[in-house]
Amino acid sequence: MLIGAIVGGLLLMVWQTLSWTVLQLHYKATEYTPKQDTILAVLESQLEKDGSYFMPGHPKDASMEVMEKTMADAVGKPWAQVSYHSKLEDNMTMNIIRGLLVDIVLAWLLCWGLSKMNAPSFSTILLTSLGAGLIAFLNGIYTMHIWFESFDLMNHLVDSVVSWGLCGLWLGWWWKR
Repeated sequence: MLIGAIVGGLLLMVWQTLSWTVLQLHYKATEYTPKQDTILAVLESQLEKDGSYFMPGHPKDASMEVMEKTMADAVGKPWAQVSYHSKLEDNMTMNIIRGLLVDIVLAWLLCWGLSKMNAPSFSTILLTSLGAGLIAFLNGIYTMHIWFESFDLMNHLVDSVVSWGLCGLWLGWWWKR
């Protein structure tokens, strides 16, 4: 299980790296604007603390009437979700390590589930792995997309199918040796 989890986790990480860097599948979610300096200066001058902001919004303790009026007034107008951080930190190495460890744990959880099956076939292992990827996609990314309309939804679906498919192909071969 440990070898399956490590190699499976590495396969997940390799695809994620290719998807976000070389292949640039997620560019639509991180597009560039030449007005970034102006926008960042306005955000810095207007936001008091780090956080995620949905606009138009309402105070946390707003009455139902205020919430409904805010929503009614906003229909048909621009909206934005802003994740604001007051300073950019260069923590690429730690993020890579954490990402890899999470991928190994996820692959281990899949291996654990497979170990509870009575002699799963190659296709069962592959389909179970794809199912795990689809569960993660539907429960997390797609559910958030329903509310906040991400610009790279289909690329996240591709990521789930390809990365978990690669993991399933590996585990299907490894498990059956």
